Amino acid sequence: MPRHVSEHIGERIAHYRKLRRLTQRELASRAHISYSMLTKVEQGAKPATPAVITAVARALFVQTADLTGQPYLTELRQDELDILIQPIREALDLYDLGADPDVAPRTVDELLTNADQLCALIRETRIKEAARELPGLIAEVTTAAHVAPSEKAWQVLASTYRTAYDITTKLGYSDLCVVALDRMAWAAERASDPVLAGIRQYLRSIVYLRSGQFDLGKRLVGVGMATLDQADAGRVRDVAVGQLHLGAAMLAARSGDGDTAAGHISEAVRISERTGEAVRVNWLSFGPTNVIVHQVATLSEQYKYAEAVRVADRLRIPEDWPASRAAAHIAEVARAQLWIGRSEASLRSLQRARELAPQQMRYHPMVRETITGLVSAHRSTPGTLSSMAHWVGI
Repeated sequence: MPRHVSEHIGERIAHYRKLRRLTQRELASRAHISYSMLTKVEQGAKPATPAVITAVARALFVQTADLTGQPYLTELRQDELDILIQPIREALDLYDLGADPDVAPRTVDELLTNADQLCALIRETRIKEAARELPGLIAEVTTAAHVAPSEKAWQVLASTYRTAYDITTKLGYSDLCVVALDRMAWAAERASDPVLAGIRQYLRSIVYLRSGQFDLGKRLVGVGMATLDQADAGRVRDVAVGQLHLGAAMLAARSGDGDTAAGHISEAVRISERTGEAVRVNWLSFGPTNVIVHQVATLSEQYKYAEAVRVADRLRIPEDWPASRAAAHIAEVARAQLWIGRSEASLRSLQRARELAPQQMRYHPMVRETITGLVSAHRSTPGTLSSMAHWVGI
């Protein structure tokens, strides 16, 4: 059954706040956020930013997933995505079992092509298709790597683990995404690939970004940068370094250090001028477009919503840019538009994000919170907004 509209992040915050016997002012003080922001979030009148969610979670000594409510089991079951998680969980546990005698693997080049196809499916937000095919591919590549170990075979296996991370992250299974990253490190070490190892540290830093452990995230960025120093100079390394700067910018912005965030964005701009759009280089989507997308996000994290919207209004996303990244950016803009009172524009942005990436947006906490805020802002719910609310389970 769909959840009642009151079951939003703000209500969960209020629930845990009361369990801790804190007033709104006491919690706001502990989390270092404004009292008025906390009250609006608890009421569902405004969407909670990731920075607010992580700050409040730390102040309440709970996990961010306790406040976001992920995973959304009712909706996952409706989309038949829940049944795809257990096979992925089992496939991630095959790594050290050696070759499976019942598996006759294809050539490494064929497996690489298949792994790249799954990466493309994720970027096109065809999550169900990728999730259905992934466990079998992991099993096949695992056997191939054990039967005939080679740098390329281990690289392909690392790519499949990266896809497992992408899928489990998008569906809210934070425990599995951490396991997938551990497996990625295991394969990258055997491939002796410093770029893959550096990307893995970037992805780890994003996990800590989401959980509000910013200092650990920053340390991981530093480790990733040092690891990439061992890679051959060139566009591939530049793309990974540039993406690490974008991750560092988000960590700085969310921890309240706007100057450092701006510095990392500036460095990423410099690198992107050299790399150009590099959408398929290790599937990081790095380039001038992604730099501006992260600039918008860092401004939002600092509550500079009007400035974030102004920057976003000047951005023209290339038609061939990954739908998953474009939709996430547009959802970010929708939240900022709601905060500055542009509710009609916010709804239009959410509709566009849904068109681009329906599965991904259905499970995106920010989308749900923004829809909740739009419902709260309207005395009567327009048909389009009502449809959007029902779609995400509100």
